[in-house]
Amino acid sequence: MKKLLVIAAILTVSFANAQAFSGSGDQKFQVGANLQSNATGLNLSYDYGLGENISVGISSSYALGISNQLQNGVKDEFGIKRIDKAGFDDRFDLKARFNANIGNVLKIDEKFDIYPGLSFSMKNFGGHVGARYFFTSGFGVYTEAQFPIATYKNNLTPAQKLNNQFSVNLGATFNL
Repeated sequence: MKKLLVIAAILTVSFANAQAFSGSGDQKFQVGANLQSNATGLNLSYDYGLGENISVGISSSYALGISNQLQNGVKDEFGIKRIDKAGFDDRFDLKARFNANIGNVLKIDEKFDIYPGLSFSMKNFGGHVGARYFFTSGFGVYTEAQFPIATYKNNLTPAQKLNNQFSVNLGATFNL
């Protein structure tokens, strides 16, 4: 029983020091799963605080597990390719991003942050809405919804739609 009380006291103190976004100079690293139609993959992102509620950063996604038709391509009965195999350039995306960290504006718990933002990627101009919750001063969880606003190409093939469609990221976030 004494051990349980000591552990509870330590956790209470560590939770009290957690802060989701501290403004200028704040640095966050996030790693998680990327979930989208026909693929699952890995997402990495880094954000740097420029002001009380503004941060900029980079984000990268790579589609690891893709549907069979994108992995092998699809040919019709005459041997003509109808769906191309997804290559590295289809699976990978790199984004420059801008966030408005509004958790403190909404006067939510200091361990919780909401951040809508915009991104310029290799595939599109898009937006995202994310949320972070910190359990300690250095570790938390995040989730993020990403969506394209304008694609750089028209009439995308199924392989080109990877990282160029609505997706959800979820994983761990770290204060640096």
